[in-house]
Amino acid sequence: MAYHASSNERPLRSRHSSELDGPSSPSSPGSVTPPDTASPSSSTFLTSSVSSLLGGLIRRFSGEPSLSTPNPAPPLPHARTFQPDGHGNGNGRDGVYTPPHLLHTHRTASPMRPPPLEPLQLVGFSDETGQDARLLTPPIAEEIRIMVPARLGIVDEWRLVYSLEQDGASLATLYEKCARYQGLRVGFVLCVKDCEEGLFGAYLSDHPHPAPKYFGTGECFLWRVSIHTPLPPPPSSIDDTTTNSNLRTTTISAATTTHNNPVSSSSSSSLSKQQPPGPGTRSSSTPQQQQQQQHPENQPESKQSMRFKAFPYSGINEYYMLCEPHFLSLGAGDGRYGLWLDDSLERGVSSTSQTFGNEPLSDEGEKFGVLGVEVWVIGA
Repeated sequence: MAYHASSNERPLRSRHSSELDGPSSPSSPGSVTPPDTASPSSSTFLTSSVSSLLGGLIRRFSGEPSLSTPNPAPPLPHARTFQPDGHGNGNGRDGVYTPPHLLHTHRTASPMRPPPLEPLQLVGFSDETGQDARLLTPPIAEEIRIMVPARLGIVDEWRLVYSLEQDGASLATLYEKCARYQGLRVGFVLCVKDCEEGLFGAYLSDHPHPAPKYFGTGECFLWRVSIHTPLPPPPSSIDDTTTNSNLRTTTISAATTTHNNPVSSSSSSSLSKQQPPGPGTRSSSTPQQQQQQQHPENQPESKQSMRFKAFPYSGINEYYMLCEPHFLSLGAGDGRYGLWLDDSLERGVSSTSQTFGNEPLSDEGEKFGVLGVEVWVIGA
């Protein structure tokens, strides 16, 4: 029993002690030779991999070009800023781009300009229609011509479609006569005259006709004409060479007169009854008035100036035109119409509208009486 224990017990050796003692002799009984895992080829591969990795890192951080590239590309230059000094050709490649009208200052305007527009001709009045009954005149038409679209502005002949003086006061007749131009690219000019001789109207992009909803385009606009009589010159502008302090000057309102007609019947009678002032009396007339009394043929005519106002589309809404059998209207907003006419063409309404941002067109107020209506077609 003791011999069996002694034969099975073997001395234990640690790995550390075996490595220190070196490899055991093959003649030693019971010794085991460990396999040799490290070879010369594997150590060479590991050394070359580490050296190539370290070399790549050194070349990357040092910025040196790779030895494998024979001709390395040069670095890109920085962008340059060119100043418009005028020495370049201004094409944008060799310097800053310069527009031709700034680069070549010696350029002149082209002689090929469009010819001036021909004067307007208003066609359609009958011989029985007097001058006082004609609403639209060439000067007013020229002002409206500036506001109409360019395709219609070159038209030099406007034709009368409807006239209250010639065709009677009926909105249905106006619709019927304008319906002949349905489908054509034409425009219409509406003229209205109120009881105070005021003239106003509108430009219509489509022919007026009964419709269940609003129609038209943003080319529509309202207009009005005001006639102004110039005031007489102030007393300070009268050329008076006398030094008489007893003279009295009075500024009076001027009326439309000519050198052949007197100012008025009352003023002419009063002037004819005036007697020259006697000694010791003081005249109440100015030297200019006395000279006009002695030479009435030298009195200048009082000229009237015309002021034209147009109210184009404002862009707030699209209430251009609304026509029904009982009325015709243009512009709307907040329950107000820019221009409204009844079916008998006797009464009208004009208020400030959002569509055109206009002022009331009539001097009578929002409601006015109608004396005349005309509709003209452009481009037919």
